[in-house]
Amino acid sequence: MTASEQHNDTGSTAVERVEETQLQIPDDTMLILPVRNVVLFPGIVLPLTLGRGMSIAAAQEAARNNRPLGIVLQRDPQVDTPTAEDLYQVGTVGSIMRYITAPDRTHHVICQGEHRFRILEFLDGFPFLVARVERIGEKEVLDTAMEARMRTLKMRAGEALQLVPEAPAELRSAIEGIRSPSALADLIASFIDIKPEEKQEILETFDVEARLDRVLQLLSQRIEVMRLTQEINRRTREAMDERQREYLLREQLKAIQKELGEDDDASAEIEELRKAIAEAKMPPEVEEQANKELRRLERMPEASGEYSIIRTYLDWLIALPWSKLSEENIDIEQARKVLEQDHYGLDKIKRRILEYLAVRKLNPEGRSPILCFVGPPGVGKTSLGQSIARALGLEFVRVSLGGVHDEAEIRGHRRTYIGALPGNIIQAIRKAGTRNPVMMLDEIDKLGAGGFHGDPAAAFLEVLDPEQNSTFRDNYLGVPFDLSKVFFIATANLLDSIPGPLRDRMEVIELSGYTEDEKVEIAKRYLLRRQREANGLKPEQLEVTDAALHRIVRDYTREAGVRNLERQIGAVCRHVAVQVAEGRLEHKTVDADDLQEILGPPRFENEVALRTALPGVVTGLAWTAAGGDILFVEASRVPGKGRLILTGQLGDVMKESAQAALSLVKSRAEELGIDPDLFERSDIHIHVPAGAIPKDGPSAGVAMFLALVSRLTDKTMPPDMAMTGEISLRGQVLPVGGIKEKATAAARAGIKTVLMPARNRRDLEEIPESARKQLEFVWLQHVDDALEAAFGFSKGEDAKRLASHS
Repeated sequence: MTASEQHNDTGSTAVERVEETQLQIPDDTMLILPVRNVVLFPGIVLPLTLGRGMSIAAAQEAARNNRPLGIVLQRDPQVDTPTAEDLYQVGTVGSIMRYITAPDRTHHVICQGEHRFRILEFLDGFPFLVARVERIGEKEVLDTAMEARMRTLKMRAGEALQLVPEAPAELRSAIEGIRSPSALADLIASFIDIKPEEKQEILETFDVEARLDRVLQLLSQRIEVMRLTQEINRRTREAMDERQREYLLREQLKAIQKELGEDDDASAEIEELRKAIAEAKMPPEVEEQANKELRRLERMPEASGEYSIIRTYLDWLIALPWSKLSEENIDIEQARKVLEQDHYGLDKIKRRILEYLAVRKLNPEGRSPILCFVGPPGVGKTSLGQSIARALGLEFVRVSLGGVHDEAEIRGHRRTYIGALPGNIIQAIRKAGTRNPVMMLDEIDKLGAGGFHGDPAAAFLEVLDPEQNSTFRDNYLGVPFDLSKVFFIATANLLDSIPGPLRDRMEVIELSGYTEDEKVEIAKRYLLRRQREANGLKPEQLEVTDAALHRIVRDYTREAGVRNLERQIGAVCRHVAVQVAEGRLEHKTVDADDLQEILGPPRFENEVALRTALPGVVTGLAWTAAGGDILFVEASRVPGKGRLILTGQLGDVMKESAQAALSLVKSRAEELGIDPDLFERSDIHIHVPAGAIPKDGPSAGVAMFLALVSRLTDKTMPPDMAMTGEISLRGQVLPVGGIKEKATAAARAGIKTVLMPARNRRDLEEIPESARKQLEFVWLQHVDDALEAAFGFSKGEDAKRLASHS
């Protein structure tokens, strides 16, 4: 019997520590060796493979000082570093017969069980487990009842050995020669194929009579299992012989029927398949392949394992819409009405869809576009695909790609595998029942990374290439299928995780977050009606005022989309539904003042004024996957030696921005009225809350520069001002991305003035009109422009005069 106590650790550190120091282990204690999935019984010799450092150290210490080991079973084999609570309290004392270090640096020890013991307490201060233990003796009374139990157990053990062909003959002799009841029970228990927990139960059974009864019970159960296993194997062999006989008889029957000119059900089935292949109007290459497989099926017996494989393959070929196209009813005005009914705003996307419809109407044979909607969650990317299908009058199918990590899920499995099926693309085509559906490839940026299963993103290079997808070849079908008429629409939250070649095949259309006014309008047009219907309310039973909707958007949600907004509206509807169901009211108008009672206290508040009322604290703007957001940059000066301390889980690019900002402030210290020696006597600390959220990117350069100037000149920033922009060591303000999202976030947070790079002025038209009206934009060419806007001073004496108060 071989047991294992392996783990990934090499254990070298713990072993070296033991060898370097002489441990003073009390004589009345025992070294404990935890093991997994194995129980050592007294009198049994057991080899163990050691893997954990603490186990190797304990075994070497015991071998070096000729001490026994206490072998104890772990309760949970998954625990890597067991403690007292992870071990059973009863184990077996084992003497080390041999310690072996193999050439591959693995450690092995051969132990012989001596007697049982119980752990009393563990001692601390050792690199392995050490405990005081109590020896448990054996009390044997060899009376007639005990002798009868031994004879029964030996007889049952002989039956078990007869059922195991590979059982050694020496084991039977050893069992027959045992005269001790406890030794007999322990020997048989160690060789029975039972769970470690059941063996531990036997080890903890100190009464020899009860132990013999328990071992006899478990042995009888195993004998019944082995007998049933043999019976099942016998029946399986007989069934295989019967199938071979049946196969020969069926072949003879076919020959007889052929001579008599009779037909059978199988022939009728073949004819049905042949007729279905002809009616499917497959391309010539595909029809030839289908007829070839049909001829193979015709010559194959139904009992053959390959019969069902070929039949399933033919069913797939017949079910696919090789020539079926849905009739397109392109009415530009009707399509515009459908898009306006289903979605508010999104003018750029609606315009692109109408352009495609116009081109499709003028050139029906042109290729379908491959669009990719990119935007934060909840802005309506998936529902846009459904609206497009409704506007075109086409079928809509959705393929979810989140977490797909196997290329075969896109291109299908080869038919050599049992249970093989086509990929998700062909399955969606069959579900649509037409060759020109609108196919939504949802969450294409969440495709799993390529590995030994293949790269699913690479599989899409053929699917989404108009020059190649007319001959798309699924691994299961093995024949080309034309995807050129499919209107592919992909959705993603981020473009960065989409490989470049795949991104190049799609026309990217970005959807940014909604402004407060847009969210309120969406809530009035769609969300409120949908939640009223979902909660069984009629329009006359519940009204929600515009002020209440604005309050929900402002104080209870902070997101780019409208999912959380719909959840909060649903909570309002459920609150009213309870009162209507109880008969307490028939009509309710929810105003802003009612929300605290329904939704609780506001979850978000305007922190800008509070957080920027101190020198060294400025408000920055950030782009996130959920849209834009504001962030605070805090700078502090403490006595030190000129170090720059950066905290807030900043990425490498953001750390470099902080270094550049500090270098720029140092180079202009005299102009700003800052004592240059101050940097040698102080440490500068820059922190960006919240510390648990990773942050990166160069766009916080202006904010870090102004935070340092504010702290070192003791000037506060206006509480309603925010900024974004990268800086250079010359003081130039460089353009950044995400301007629309950042401006929307600033308006949402109550900001009045936004400092932005002048080279981003071209992005102004993308900012929603409501945000443009709310914000005053200051365009920065140089950091001097930021200093003038933030503190009211510029280069030269004016800066020195205003900073002299610090």
